[in-house]
Amino acid sequence: METFRIYVVEDEPLYARILEYHLSQNPDYEVHVYTTARDLLLNLYKRPSAISLDFNLPDMSGFEVLKKIREFDPELPVVIVSGQQDVSTAVELLKKGVYDYVLKDADTKDRIWSAMRNIRGNFNLKQKINRLEEEIGRKYSYNNLIKGNSPAINQVFHLLEKAAKANITVSIYGETGTGKELVAKSIHYNSKRHNKPFVPVNVTAIPRELIESEMFGHEKGSFTGAHAQRIGKFEEANHGTIFLDEIGDMDLSMQAKLLRVLQEEEVTRVGSNKPVKLDVRVIVATHKNLLEEVKKGTFREDLYYRLLGLPIELPPLRDRGNDIFIIARHFIDEFCDKNDIERLTISPDAMEKLKRYHFPGNVRELKAIVELSAIMTNSNTIHAEDIKINEVENSLDFMTQEATLEEYNRQIIKHYLKKYDNRVRLVAEKLDIGKTTVYRMLKNEPGFIEE
Repeated sequence: METFRIYVVEDEPLYARILEYHLSQNPDYEVHVYTTARDLLLNLYKRPSAISLDFNLPDMSGFEVLKKIREFDPELPVVIVSGQQDVSTAVELLKKGVYDYVLKDADTKDRIWSAMRNIRGNFNLKQKINRLEEEIGRKYSYNNLIKGNSPAINQVFHLLEKAAKANITVSIYGETGTGKELVAKSIHYNSKRHNKPFVPVNVTAIPRELIESEMFGHEKGSFTGAHAQRIGKFEEANHGTIFLDEIGDMDLSMQAKLLRVLQEEEVTRVGSNKPVKLDVRVIVATHKNLLEEVKKGTFREDLYYRLLGLPIELPPLRDRGNDIFIIARHFIDEFCDKNDIERLTISPDAMEKLKRYHFPGNVRELKAIVELSAIMTNSNTIHAEDIKINEVENSLDFMTQEATLEEYNRQIIKHYLKKYDNRVRLVAEKLDIGKTTVYRMLKNEPGFIEE
């Protein structure tokens, strides 16, 4: 715990000793006495936690001393002690931010004691908040958040640093399970807004008829069921960051309203005509290709360019090389620690099995797989048989099977359709084949729906 250091500034030696003795009864206080303003100012560099200041010092006026204290530290708590009862002076000092104004009388030392006790409470709370912010900062530091050292991830680290330094809209792209929300949190907690709210919103989780109210708030009685005023997610995130996940799934009518909020930097609650000014950083994420959605007419082009900002593409796990072993090792160690299990090793055959797997669920799926393997193993080593993977769905394992060229082609096309959400035109472009080839190869596949 940081020392609570009190400076008593008093030119009457006897009175100074009385205050010093009284405050020193608390063993957690470190009390220093100064008899002039000059001595006080020369020792401010030692960073007092609070100051008891005689307002009528011989070498400098009280207002002048207070001004110099404020120049050094605008937040430093100051209790003014005065022998004169001057209401106008007291009011002016309180307006200037002094913590309290105390008259010299029989109750002075008790009032100063009470003021210092309250200041100490705030001091301890501030220390606790600072520690929590440091812990959050460490938790969401890039290297703690994202494990790996592949070229693809190093590029992400590079972009995260740029995103944290600038107050720019960030658009995060990546498949499901690549960690888009954690990346958004990392940007927020490493930015200048780190001590302000981070408000995540999953667009797909809010019913269409409620999304405007959830995002922008509503007034009492504005619709059936609106029994009280409610602020929306944007107001909740004011001065901080709002994270709009799966933005590509927002319907067009809501996109128009969102665009207006972003352009005007203000929000109007449902049922109100009074706009509320906003200072909100926006981070969005999607597993979709928004430019393709613009071409299809399902996403507004003007909103797309408004949200583009700094784009960050999160690579799928299958494109991260040996990062898979670093991440698996991290998840296993974390799981063992949380469950008081002896540390486990991973055998070469288990690592080879993980490396061959396609991981459509990405990092999220890897976490689930290795945690299950930690339970399934009967020794202190995880072997291939402990790793439960649905081999039928493993799109990288099919090359080890004996099949005809046509069967291989069909599986490749199925893999790409799954990867790109059954967008036939995009798959045809990726594979450099015609759309008719895709339809012909898969026309008899169960569940295949033509685009």
